Amino acid sequence: MAMTAATPRTKTEDDITNEVLRRFDATSDPRLRQIMQSLVTHLHAFVRDVALTEAEWMAGIEFLTATGHKSTGNRQEFILLSDTLGVSALVNILASHPTESTTPSLLGPFFRENAPMLKTGDTIAPRDKGEAIEMVGKVTDKAGKPIAGALIDIWQTGSDGLYDIQGDKPEVMDLRGRFLTEKDGTYRIRTALPIGYGIPMDGPVGKMLTAGSREGRRPAHVHFLVKAQGYEPLITHVFLEGDQCLTSDAVFGVKDELVSRVEGHDEAVMADGKRASGPWHVMTYDFQMKPGTGVVPQPLLSAAE
Repeated sequence: MAMTAATPRTKTEDDITNEVLRRFDATSDPRLRQIMQSLVTHLHAFVRDVALTEAEWMAGIEFLTATGHKSTGNRQEFILLSDTLGVSALVNILASHPTESTTPSLLGPFFRENAPMLKTGDTIAPRDKGEAIEMVGKVTDKAGKPIAGALIDIWQTGSDGLYDIQGDKPEVMDLRGRFLTEKDGTYRIRTALPIGYGIPMDGPVGKMLTAGSREGRRPAHVHFLVKAQGYEPLITHVFLEGDQCLTSDAVFGVKDELVSRVEGHDEAVMADGKRASGPWHVMTYDFQMKPGTGVVPQPLLSAAE
């Protein structure tokens, strides 16, 4: 019986790459085959490009192991790694269609379902002692047609730079709420002026940033999830103009079209007619939504619950 030639056991650097690629040839899922073969090609090219040593390779393995150990149900260190390497932002850009709607962004780790249902003009920060800010604007389609009854889910840090789940009572929802737009598509939300904050630096990702002489800071921003019947849900966040970290966001989320001007005021009465306890601010931002299947928002009846 004729013997087939065995695969050579002594391989050059090109031989090992080609053999790994060949072993994925039979992958039944064409998309998985494409992803894995491209990954192998680029990963092997990286190893060659930097002439990776065995000690460096082992350090990389230990770093990834530590990243896994740091991840918990409330913290995903691998997502933080993806964020700080710009991968999350790149995936988001490739998946977005900014000419059809407001530029989207990723949901982020601090979103919570079933935030309190509130009425136009209500505050989401009743316990925060920071300066007040009114967020006003309109939700429309790309042609400017107002979208009435759009559900706006909003969440942010307080004047201390922390989200509610990072505080001493994480079970209590704060600095978040849900609102329905008026008949003309407008919304008006009272809250506390958010500030920039630092990403977690006590894990392997923080050590990586420190070793790379990078800061782990994010500029002040507010998250929005907007839903309306007949439209694709919009996930985005709006940044406050003037923040010193706009050009150095640790997770590369800032886009010019998502930066909003903030007007400062010192009058005794705010724009909604309520008395001010100190300096206050107004941020105006309009959202455009893309037509689609959409999601029907929760009824306003839950506002009194």
